[in-house]
Amino acid sequence: MRQFDLAPLYRSTVGFDRLFSALDQFASAETAPSYPPYNIERTGENAYRITVAVAGFTEEDLSIEVRENALTLRGERKAEAEKRAEFLHQGIAARAFERRFQLADHVQVTGAVLENGLLHVDLVREVPEAKKPRRIEIATTRGTATPVIEGQVEGAVQKAA
Repeated sequence: MRQFDLAPLYRSTVGFDRLFSALDQFASAETAPSYPPYNIERTGENAYRITVAVAGFTEEDLSIEVRENALTLRGERKAEAEKRAEFLHQGIAARAFERRFQLADHVQVTGAVLENGLLHVDLVREVPEAKKPRRIEIATTRGTATPVIEGQVEGAVQKAA
């Protein structure tokens, strides 16, 4: 496995700590868990859906938690009161699991539904208006109107011009 030294990037960048921590985490993960299998699909320009195969789990066995841009899905079957059957072959896994997904900024979970053994978690990216790009109109200086800077007295603007 290849090791990457991200120390030079820490010295020359500001505000990317979370990104570098995520890269460190992914690089240090030796084997990614493969249970339960899942899909991540884009359902719209800013909409996503995570689908996890959770055959044998009920809604009471599953929990979904979002904390600090991390989505955690947990599944744990309740102990059955009756005696378990003797399996000759058990190919359907029903073990407890915990699956984590790192969410980008402004991605929110909008809902979850369990149908036909598949857990669908819907997500949407909602960028606040203050963070969206906006167009700034450029004023011309040839006109008769002098641009007024907020908070300055009109006479002070004329002296500066």
